[in-house]
Amino acid sequence: MFENLTDRLQSVFKTLRGHAKLTEGNIAEALREVRLALLEADVNFKVVKRFINQVQERAVGKEVFKSLTPGQQVIKIVHEELVDLLGREKAAMVRAPMPPTVVMLVGLQGSGKTTSCAKLAKTFKKEGRQPMLVAADIYRPAAIDQLKTLGTQIDVPVYAPGTDINPVEICESGLAAAKREGIDTVILDTAGRLHIDRALMDELRNIKSKTNPSEILLVADAMTGQDAVNIAQSFNNDLDISGVILTKLDGDARGGAALSIKSVTGKPIKLVGMGEKLDPLEVFHPDRMASRILGMGDVLSLIEKAESTLSEEQRKSMEKKLLESSFTLEDFKDQLVQLRKMGSFEQLLQMIPGMGKMVQMQGAVPTEKEFKQIEAMISSMTPEERRNHKIINTSRRRRIAGGSGSDIADVNRLLKQFDQARKMMKNIKTSRMFGKITQKQMPFFRR
Repeated sequence: MFENLTDRLQSVFKTLRGHAKLTEGNIAEALREVRLALLEADVNFKVVKRFINQVQERAVGKEVFKSLTPGQQVIKIVHEELVDLLGREKAAMVRAPMPPTVVMLVGLQGSGKTTSCAKLAKTFKKEGRQPMLVAADIYRPAAIDQLKTLGTQIDVPVYAPGTDINPVEICESGLAAAKREGIDTVILDTAGRLHIDRALMDELRNIKSKTNPSEILLVADAMTGQDAVNIAQSFNNDLDISGVILTKLDGDARGGAALSIKSVTGKPIKLVGMGEKLDPLEVFHPDRMASRILGMGDVLSLIEKAESTLSEEQRKSMEKKLLESSFTLEDFKDQLVQLRKMGSFEQLLQMIPGMGKMVQMQGAVPTEKEFKQIEAMISSMTPEERRNHKIINTSRRRRIAGGSGSDIADVNRLLKQFDQARKMMKNIKTSRMFGKITQKQMPFFRR
C-alpha cells in the first residue's frame, strides 16, 4: 500500500544522509518534499500540517545540529512522529468483566464488514475464546446467507432468526441465546448503507443501547482513501466508536487513511485485514507500520508470522537441515506451502529490511502461477529424486517436465537455482543478514 510514499521518503532521506552538516535550509527543503509525499498519499491536509510542524520544531533544535549524524537524527525524529501519528502503542481489545463480551461491527456496505466478522471470530478462536456471530443485517441481499457460509467455514455458530425480525431484537435475542449456551464472545454483524443516513445511525444507536457492547469497531476500507477518514469521523460522532478495523491493507491504495484516522478521530486502528481469505485479523502495531512506511522493514511481524505457521519442532528441524546442507527438494516444497500460508511473498519481503527495492524490480518476485509450477515439478519427481536431486539426469528431467506440464528448461532452471539456494541458505546465520542479501543472491526470486 505505501510503496509510492516509501519511495518518496527514502529519496528525501538519502539526500539528508548525504550532508555532513545540515542547515535550516536543508531541513526545510527536505520537509517540503515530505509534505508533498504525504499529501500525494492522501493524508488529511490538517494532519500533514500538524505533522510537519512537529517534525520541524524538533529538527531545527539542538538534538540535530549537535548530532554527529544529523541526517540520521532527522530520520529518527520523522519515525518517532510517525509512530505518534499512528497511535504510539498498539490498542488492546476490551473484554467484558462478565461474559459474554459483545463486539459490534459497523460500517458502510462494501467495506468488508461481514467478512471481517468471520475473520474476527477466527482471531478470537485462535485466542481460545468461544465466539458466536449474530446476523443483524436484514437489508443487504444474501448478507445472512454469507455470514452463515462463513460461520460454517470457520466452525463458529451463527445466530440468524431471519429477516422478519427487527435488527435490534435480533441482537437482543442473540445475546440472550449466547448467555444460555455459555458463549463468551458475541460479534454483531450490523447493517450498512451505501452512504451514512439518519435511519442507519438511529438503528445502530438502538442496538448499542440494548446490547451495551464492550467494543464498537468501525470497519473501514483502506482503498477509499480520504473518504475512510470522513466516514470514521461521522460514525465516531454518532456512536463513539472504540476503534477501527482497516481492511484491504494489501491493496493499491495510497495509505492516507491509515495515517489520518487516529489523528482525526482520536480512536485507534486496532486490527487490519489483508485480502479476501479467512485469515485471522492482524493486530495493528504503530511502530512496526511506521518502520515499514520508512522502508525499514518489520522483522518482528515476520517472525510472528513464521512462529504462527511453523511449530517449534519444525523450525528446529529446518534449521538443522539448513546448517547441515541436508535440505532437500521435499523440504523446499514443504517450505513453499508453509510460506504461502503466511501471505504473499511480496508482503513478506517488504518486512525484511533492505528487501523493499528488490520487490519493486521487474520480475523480482515469482507469481502464484510460478509457485504452483515449482510445486508441480517437485511433485512429479520420485521420492528418491526429491531426496537426492543429483541423480536427476536428462531422461528423468524430460519425464518430470512432461508430468508437470513444464518445459525441460524449467526443470533445469529449478535444479540449478535449488543448488544455489542451498549454498546461500547455509550462509544465513541471523535475520540481520537479510538486509545484505541482493537479488543476485536470491536465486528463487530471479528470472
